[in-house]
Amino acid sequence: MQLLDGRALSGQLQQKLARVTETLKQQDKPLPHLVAILVGNDAASHTYVRSKIKACERVGIRSTLIRLEENVSEFSLTDTISRLNADPSVHGILLQLPLPPHLPADVLTHHIAPEKDVDGFHFINAGKMLKGLPCPLPATPYGILLLLEHYRIETSGKHCVIVGRSDIVGRPLSVLLSRNHYPGNCTVTLCHSKSENLSDHCRSADLLIAAIGKPNFIQASMVKPGATVIDVGINRIADSSHPGSFRLVGDVDFNAVAPICSHITPVPGGVGPMTIAALLLNTFYVAGYPQ
Repeated sequence: MQLLDGRALSGQLQQKLARVTETLKQQDKPLPHLVAILVGNDAASHTYVRSKIKACERVGIRSTLIRLEENVSEFSLTDTISRLNADPSVHGILLQLPLPPHLPADVLTHHIAPEKDVDGFHFINAGKMLKGLPCPLPATPYGILLLLEHYRIETSGKHCVIVGRSDIVGRPLSVLLSRNHYPGNCTVTLCHSKSENLSDHCRSADLLIAAIGKPNFIQASMVKPGATVIDVGINRIADSSHPGSFRLVGDVDFNAVAPICSHITPVPGGVGPMTIAALLLNTFYVAGYPQ
């Protein structure tokens, strides 16, 4: 079994981008500028945004954090996004999800100008992705592609099973892995909560991707020996060894599955850091510096 070390690869990519930043400074070119909008007090969202801002600092690009109150109105948030859309010094805009229940996430993410959409969520960018046209890709699927490519995981003709059909991970990943490109050319099965015989689908996978949001959901009995397993899940569960504290686990029962697969991502340290790296790459892309 080989561990797919997303933390190490993300570090390598960030070092590369830091060198690009130095070159841009020497050439007196504008540095990429990412603005993150954080609404409310969700602890996980604060953690995610903080990690993204720190990543920008590591590669030397500009970043701005806009914090808004939990009860901010849709009109006020829309106005904030409109101002950023019109600001030529802002290259990328990130609206951290989830939003409070009174704010329509789809409406607001689609209000971000597609040319500044570093998350790749805008329907115009989704359409470009579907057609194979250049665009910022959703960060987590993009990060997974980078991981597969780096470790030279064979995908052509392989059966890929994705468990989870979210617009953020499962659906775009099914498109990207079925395209005529490496990593890709997979035969993709997209499973979800209504899928019958889910274990049978999973056992048939050469490449199994778990993005269902349920801790330790994928068990050894659901994995084909020699399969590559990508665990997108990040779940907080009680740590019995330290009362009152928590630990992070994925959607895959790592200890049970690792001995029977060929490659697997850890949690933490797998897909999460690659999502950050992909977001940075998207920020350079929308700033006009594709890598």
